[in-house]
Amino acid sequence: MKFLNAVMPAYDLTYNDVFMVPQKTEVQSRFDVDLTTPDAVGTIPIVVANMTAVAGKRMAETIARRGGIAIIPQDVPLKIVKAIVASVGEAHPVFETPITLTPESTISEALNLIHKRAHGAIIVVDGAHKPIGIFTEKDADQYDRFAAIELVMSRDILSIEENKTAQDMHAFLLKNRLTVAPVINKSGTLVGLVTAKGCLRSEIYTPNLDTNKRLRVGAAIGINGDVVAKAKKMLDLGIEILVLDTAHGHQEKMIEAVKRVRKVAPDTIIVAGNVVTREATRDLINAGANIVKVGVGPGAMCTTRMMTGVGRPQFSAVYECATEAKKLGGHVWADGGIRYPRDVALALAAGASNVMFASWLAGTFESAADVMKDETGRLFKESFGMASQRAVRNRNQTEVELAQARKELFEEGISTSKFFIDSKRPGVEDIVDQIIAGVRSACTYAGANSIAELQDKAVVGVQSASGYQEGMPVASNW
Repeated sequence: MKFLNAVMPAYDLTYNDVFMVPQKTEVQSRFDVDLTTPDAVGTIPIVVANMTAVAGKRMAETIARRGGIAIIPQDVPLKIVKAIVASVGEAHPVFETPITLTPESTISEALNLIHKRAHGAIIVVDGAHKPIGIFTEKDADQYDRFAAIELVMSRDILSIEENKTAQDMHAFLLKNRLTVAPVINKSGTLVGLVTAKGCLRSEIYTPNLDTNKRLRVGAAIGINGDVVAKAKKMLDLGIEILVLDTAHGHQEKMIEAVKRVRKVAPDTIIVAGNVVTREATRDLINAGANIVKVGVGPGAMCTTRMMTGVGRPQFSAVYECATEAKKLGGHVWADGGIRYPRDVALALAAGASNVMFASWLAGTFESAADVMKDETGRLFKESFGMASQRAVRNRNQTEVELAQARKELFEEGISTSKFFIDSKRPGVEDIVDQIIAGVRSACTYAGANSIAELQDKAVVGVQSASGYQEGMPVASNW
């Protein structure tokens, strides 16, 4: 990357402060752009941040199927992490995971589960796990909530055999005017579910698989306590991407933790952070980290900058840290401050090998939080920062009340925030489509076939606040 006027300004920059200049290109199509990440972590540059209300089983599975990765938070109990890793690993790399119930299940049960995934259907199965009906939310209209779903489900069910191509499945759905259909094996047993959009996405995205050809998931651990023991437990679960996570990553405890974990995990990809300087990046990579997480205070749920005055504008932090990491053979993840697809493209141009997301994905069906309704009936989910009083309380439940109260005094995050589910983009895959479309287009404008080429060819300029405002679309006349 180079700056339009050859010299980086003397002041630090956010994503809003910069823009990319179009370059002469030989890229024929957006689909010619390979978004495989330079850090060998995913096939698209999307990492779901390790936030309790966002990164759970459904999110990890769905994002890995499309090429990204989710990081399970350090606060999640080991037995739950084990269950998540097993569930994600067993999920089909192409077909979506169906929600299933038996005919005797109630409408109330079905309605409580139906918003767990974006496809909006429940497959009713018999004792041999063969599909016998489909339930959608509209089927419950004017029926008692304790009635069995066999009374309201659609029995006119059309299934697709698993050996069909994505093109054949798509044609089948359109021909029969179906939005969703169960996928069965030769014996008629349910193995998955497909939608028209899912068929299309399976042609566009490449699943992110681990060395055992299972959908990949990462996990975070804290640097307090026995770090080596915690790391070993994660390795035993098959975790290949291990994140050592703390708010202030440039400290001796973190450096020592990275060194110790590297000794017991010589082949594991280790991510450490968060930091915002070249010195911190150098120290963590020299200690054994492959990837450094960059970002202090730019996240939507984070109050660090307002509470402490500490942090750094994210574009400059990513650019400086990525430049240093590249010298040492390492990489950085841009963590926080992302509001639009343009910000993702700019983070990658600045040198990030991957970009982390949390709040943008919090209001989706796949996020870990439960769906709730406000007084008008709008669906929403609650999210909270990992340094908030709520997160600190959850993290320290085993401590005595006084010790717990002392820690809660030092909160640097929002404890409760509503994220309404967007009717146009209710699923995480809808947002992934939006992000990847923007990044692919950005690469073509820059004349780049890959993330590495984008980082090499991008020309970035600095703009005023009115320059940024000029690029905002206008929804109605002014």
